[in-house]
This record gives sequence, structure tokens and C-alpha cells, in this order.
Amino acid sequence: MTALSKLKMKSCKMFQKAESDLDYIQYRLEYEIKTNHPDSASEKNPVTLLKELSVIKSRYQTLYARFKPVAVEQKETKSHICATVNKTMNMIQKLQKQTDLELSPLTKEEKTAAEQFKFHMPDL
Repeated sequence: MTALSKLKMKSCKMFQKAESDLDYIQYRLEYEIKTNHPDSASEKNPVTLLKELSVIKSRYQTLYARFKPVAVEQKETKSHICATVNKTMNMIQKLQKQTDLELSPLTKEEKTAAEQFKFHMPDL
């Protein structure tokens, strides 16, 4: 499983958890209003609060629906980048063999960058 697919799965689980949390909050609000504040005239109307919560939940679901295509696009982009890097690395290796040229060792900064790249692109 790639890092991107793990991230996508984690994000989907986060959205599902948040949606479940919103459902629970709505349930608890309804329960609290019924049991503790049956005749509260000085505060904001509880029904209005619940409607606002429903609107927030709807907005959240819209955001989640918009997130899905982005995740697909990210996966496709990552695959394209990995393929391009692999082709470039193979081309460099062929050129090194043809010219009998070897690169100097990587600097500490270059090694760190390479490690970070490999961490984010384990498919390479």
C-alpha cells in the first residue's frame, strides 16, 4: 500500500469519523434540550441550532464529495511523477555507463533530500 493510498484511506476514515461525531453531537443536543431546557425562552431557539447543525453537516458532506476527485488526481499525478523519475534515473545510469563517468558522492543536504523524496515516493 502506497503512502498516498494510506493517506487517502486515513482521510476517508477521518471524514467518516467526523460525520459520526456530528451525528452524535446532534443526538446529544436534542436529548439535552428535551431533558434540561424544555421551556427556555431567553436563549436561542434549539430548533434553529439543530437546523444550523444540519446545514454544517450538509456542507461537510459536500466538502467530502469534492475531496474524492482530488485524491484520485493526486494518485494519478504521483504515478506520473514516479514514472518520470524512474525514466530519468535509468537514462542517467545509461549515460554514466556509456561515458564511464561516475558522480561524486552526495552532500549531506542532497542525501537528506533524497531520503525525504524516497519517503514520500516509496514506489521508486
